[in-house]
Amino acid sequence: MSTARVETSFAGQTLIIESGKLAKQANGAVTVTVGGTVVLVTACMAKKPREGIDFFPLTVEYQEKTYSAGKIPGGFFKREGRPTEREVLVSRLIDRPIRPLFPEGFLNEVQVVASVLSHDGENDPDILAMIGASAALLISDIPYDGPIGAARVGLIDGHLVANPAFGQRANSAMELVAAGWGDGIVMIEGEADQLPEAKVLEGLELALDTLKASKEIQIQLQKQIGRAKTEVKLKKTGQAFIDKVRSLALGPLNEIYNIADKGGREDAVRALFDSLTKDMAVYADCAQAGEEFSANDARGVFEALQYEVIRGNVFNRQLRADGRGLKDIRPIECEAGVLPRTHGSSLFTRGQTQSLGVVTLGTKDDEQLVESLESRTYRTYMLHYNFPSFSVGETKPMRSPGRREIGHGALAAKALKYVLPSKDDFPYTIRVVSEILESNGSSSMASVCAGCLALMDAGVPVKASVAGISVGLISDEKHAALITDIMGLEDHFGDMDFKVAGTRAGVTAIQLDLKIKRLTMDTIGRAVAQAREARMHILDKMDAVLPAPRKEMSPYAPRIVTLQIPQDKIGEIIGPGGKNIRRMIEESGVTSIDIEEDGKVIVASPDTRALDIAIGMIKGVTQEPEIGATYEATVKRIMNFGVFVEFFPGREGLVHVSELANKFVKDVNEVVKLGDKFKVKLMEKDEMGRFNLSKKQAES
Repeated sequence: MSTARVETSFAGQTLIIESGKLAKQANGAVTVTVGGTVVLVTACMAKKPREGIDFFPLTVEYQEKTYSAGKIPGGFFKREGRPTEREVLVSRLIDRPIRPLFPEGFLNEVQVVASVLSHDGENDPDILAMIGASAALLISDIPYDGPIGAARVGLIDGHLVANPAFGQRANSAMELVAAGWGDGIVMIEGEADQLPEAKVLEGLELALDTLKASKEIQIQLQKQIGRAKTEVKLKKTGQAFIDKVRSLALGPLNEIYNIADKGGREDAVRALFDSLTKDMAVYADCAQAGEEFSANDARGVFEALQYEVIRGNVFNRQLRADGRGLKDIRPIECEAGVLPRTHGSSLFTRGQTQSLGVVTLGTKDDEQLVESLESRTYRTYMLHYNFPSFSVGETKPMRSPGRREIGHGALAAKALKYVLPSKDDFPYTIRVVSEILESNGSSSMASVCAGCLALMDAGVPVKASVAGISVGLISDEKHAALITDIMGLEDHFGDMDFKVAGTRAGVTAIQLDLKIKRLTMDTIGRAVAQAREARMHILDKMDAVLPAPRKEMSPYAPRIVTLQIPQDKIGEIIGPGGKNIRRMIEESGVTSIDIEEDGKVIVASPDTRALDIAIGMIKGVTQEPEIGATYEATVKRIMNFGVFVEFFPGREGLVHVSELANKFVKDVNEVVKLGDKFKVKLMEKDEMGRFNLSKKQAES
């Protein structure tokens, strides 16, 4: 097999795509290199179509090899295990733009695997993997209507930057990842710090312009080394059979798609299809015409008829299946504080989509360790999305979160991230959970709304309320209708799912998935404007229930106090082997005391009295007692020459027998007992650092 190499400029560096050296038994394989980051992407296709399915069986696996960054995996087994959250999200990032570019009806299994072989810590492998997936498919014999390019855009110090490095992205107010063609976009994933829609669109324009170069070099590579595409033999359903199913189903479908209730509509559709396939003898005339057909063929025709009816209603009547107009939003209900013992909770219902939002506030001990190729960090905010089968009235085994749940949770997390307070202002670990109790479209955006209300109910001082909405598209060669607040039916039969979340000030998260091959910037602009209009309506509903964060936190949430101590006092507080800090926690009753390297001390407890005691003990170690001042002392040890007392948190001193009373004391035990408390005056601190105190001076 011959080798080939193409290259183009990439953020001041060179992007190189090579093929013909590695993984030569795959249908297509490339390595994509920028700087010291190298990604191998392979594409393989099954020889025959998979039987008994009516969907395209594409799988995408992105894997980050720890050796690529010179690391050994943690844990007992010392090898890569199940995909990390990051790997799942990048797998979805690769999958979403290429999926619409395979032929309709193509049922051969296709697997794309992207492996990070080398990582320099500056150039993110995700964009390289997206480009590599398109290139591997393009040069292979797998039917694929590419190529597409990919690019990332950031907003750094007020300037848009194409494909910023990791170091630059830390200070970016926006991050957009887009994939597409020279004249349109097929996928968007992004987040922003409450930026105006105009700035987001400007970023997308730059992304579209930037990704062209990575698309063009794929065409060059294909010319050098590309294989002839496999001819897809799609089974064609006979026209007589199509006409027969149409005559039986079209009229009833027109009636069914005027039923507003999801359950009633689905039951009617199911009953109609069962009637079409119950007795295949009704299609005898089709058999006589020499046509072959089955119940599965009937399903395909039936799906196409539903597609036709739904779209016809939108184009001709400006009407949707549940009776709404194109911009109408389903009825919204919001509640806050719905659960008695949680730290914060809410219930957000939009039509037949319902999210229960729950917030839990934790301490530093609850932070999540996140290990990546670039760094080892601790996550203080997380959002988890759960989608049980009962939310759609189904019975399925309860499993760990799937890719969809991880992806939806990540999108909702981005939407809320930019309104959260800083760690200095609010030193809590925050966990938001969205429990989807009902689903009929756009549950991720319901999670944003429910999550925001739950945060506010928990007393988290968010900067602004956040809401999200999904805009869909129904289009053909002559029409393009944008629809607001899509339901599940419109997601299934429509061309687009465009989610936008934000505040009244601007956008915080954006995600575009298409079933068609491209979307123009003009249509994207109209969709973003329509989403903003809907977002304002939802924010009005949310603000009517809870316009601002609650002033008081839940009595069940931990209270956290931070204080700063001199760094040279850290050792004294911790003590040998942690002895002192353990004693403080035990005696005060607080949940935890954490000390950071810069001297910042974080004390947590649900009991404010325990907090006060612990803070006093810490201050006692870090502050010096004042000569001449009077203190409350506790007898710790009794000697024949006097008593040792604790007069300052963590500090002991001697009250000599001559300073115990205004009279002669023959036996110390006759005057004081262990545990006695009394006032003492600090007389001096000698050259050895010992404290001498007087009881009689304090009482005079």
